[in-house]
Formats: sequence, C-alpha cells, structure tokens
Amino acid sequence: MDPIRVLVVDDSVVVRKIVTDVLSEDPAIDVVGTAVNGRIAVGKVEQLKPDLVTMDIEMPEMNGIEAVRAIRALRSRVPIIMFSTLTERGASATLDALSAGANDYVTKPANVGSVAQSMESVRQQLIPKIKALTGRPVTTGPVRAAAPAPAPVRPPAPRVGAVKQPAVLVIGSSTGGPEALAKVLPALPASLPVPVLLVQHMPPVFTRQFAQRLDRLCALTVVEAVDGAPLAPGTVHLAPGDHHLTVRRTGRGLSTGLDQAPPENFCRPAVDPLFRSAVEAFDGAVLGVVLTGMGSDGRIGAGRIRETGGAVVVQDQATSVVWGMPGAVATAGFADEVLPLDRVAEAIGRRLAGPRAATAGPTTPAAVGGRR
Repeated sequence: MDPIRVLVVDDSVVVRKIVTDVLSEDPAIDVVGTAVNGRIAVGKVEQLKPDLVTMDIEMPEMNGIEAVRAIRALRSRVPIIMFSTLTERGASATLDALSAGANDYVTKPANVGSVAQSMESVRQQLIPKIKALTGRPVTTGPVRAAAPAPAPVRPPAPRVGAVKQPAVLVIGSSTGGPEALAKVLPALPASLPVPVLLVQHMPPVFTRQFAQRLDRLCALTVVEAVDGAPLAPGTVHLAPGDHHLTVRRTGRGLSTGLDQAPPENFCRPAVDPLFRSAVEAFDGAVLGVVLTGMGSDGRIGAGRIRETGGAVVVQDQATSVVWGMPGAVATAGFADEVLPLDRVAEAIGRRLAGPRAATAGPTTPAAVGGRR
C-alpha cells in the first residue's frame, strides 16, 4: 500500500518542522510538501494532489478557514485536519473551519514543555486521525483507534421482547460529528416529546461554543450539560469536555450527572457511560443514535439498549466521515436501522411518534460503501 501523502500547512517554521518530523517517522506517511499560508496551500493542493492536509488557522495572506473554503471550491474532497489552540478564539475558529468543510481537528501543544513533549502530543493526536481519515489501520497511541475494515452489516440481533416506546433520545458522535449534528438536530421539532442527551468527543471550551452554535440553529433548546439539571422534553444536554455525561435518578426525578471517572474507549466524555446510564434510568425505553466517528465508542452501550427493549439507529458508511463508531454498532448486529445522514432525523421522529412506528422493520442500505 502506498504511503499517505500529506501536505503540512503552518506559518510557524517550528511547528512545520515538528509536524513534518513526527509524520516522517511513520512509514505509512509521506510528507510531500509544506506551505506557509493558505494561498500557497491551495496551489499545492492542486499541484501535489495530497491524500490529506494539516492546516493551521491563523496565517498571513489567507488564513486556514479561507483556505478550506478555497480548497472545497475546487471540488476537492481531500481530508483536512485543522490545528487549533485550546482557547475561546481557537474553538470558535475551529468550528468555523469545520462548517467550511474541514473534516477534523487537533489541538496544538501548549506553549510549555520540551520539543520532545510537543512532538509526542502531535504524534498521539494527529497520526491516528490521518490514518482514520484515509482508511488505514490505526495502531499507535493511547487514543481512540479507528475500527478495522468493516465487516458486512449484520441484520439486527433477535429481540427477547417487544420494542419499548422511547422515553429518552441519546446520541453519540466523534469525527465529522459537528457537521452531522448540525444537520440532524435542526430537523427535529421543538415539540420533541423526550429529553435528549448528547456526547460529541470534544475538549473543554469547544463544547460550550458548540452547544451555543447548535442552540442558534435548532428549534430545540441546546445547552452544555451541568450537573443535576432536570431532564425535560425538547432540551438537548451536550456533554462538556473532559466530563462523562450520565442520567441520574434522584428523589426529585431524573437529572443529568457529570463525573470525571476514567476515560472509556480512550475518551472522556464517552458514549458508553451515557448509553448505560440511560438504559438503567429509563428501564430500557431508550432510542440510541450513533453518528460518524473514529473508534468503537457506543458499541457496547448500543448492545445494552437493544437487549433491554430500546432501539438503535446509526449513520451509514457512505455519508460518514469515518465509519468507525456507527460501523462497530452495525457490524455487531446492534443497529435497527443503518441510514444516510439525511434520513436520521426522520427515523428519530418516526420512532418517537408511537409504538406502531417504533416497531417498524429494520432498514439497511442496499450497498455500504463510499467515504470512510
């Protein structure tokens, strides 16, 4: 298999060297060029035809967001990973870049520590995402790994009893999730009859701004989750960065719970703790949705939802940026429906509408393929 051809774009000579040196250590990756600003990067994308681009945000002449728009205007679908600072401004710019067509992001190392520490930070964050976005096996680093090449979608596993009418909607997503959620959630009505809890793999600062953006887009109320908030229909609680989000049963009813228990599936927040807690709190009356993302977070929780009478809908491979998380659920036989992104909101509405709709037969696409 040919090496992954990567173009590194950053106006800092130090950052370009760190990223280039780290990537060049991996035999599966070949750095084919560098650029000091977005304008040069756009030209090199046309000239070099890289398999993937790493893109800084703040650059002279043409910044990273403008460069992403220009690359997409060329009808290029080359995966783009943004380099972001873990600040309010950096988070806002990164979300703008994702809206413009970037596929994912990594956070820059803090301005402390040695070059070796900076290189290790880049190595742990960036290489797995490069490989996942280009369909290669991920074998390095203590981070969520991309699923191996997916097996054929299995039919849903047999149920022990009837499907329960969902009393809560829980959603998990990762790579590609911000844009997927920005399509699914605005398509749901303010009159949604159940509360919604959502895990998107994101660091602190990012989740607060992402919740605010979704709230502006949606008829639903979207908030960054806080500990102990009562659950009410029509409100979406987004897990804050570095905290697991769960459902708690208290003397006053059901509420959100936040904790910093150890990461699961190399993630915090993680999807599985949310799914497990929802099953327990709602006695299995749960609708789970798994959207695009690296790794397999949510697979075990989705299995638990189906075992206890709930239902699970996942995004299909053709419309996923990375078919790791939804693919893991589907290939395990835990998905009631495997759908293109533009049909997920309809499936949610149908399954929340009543018992007759909730027992509709499983749906899978005729062919599973397309983008990884």
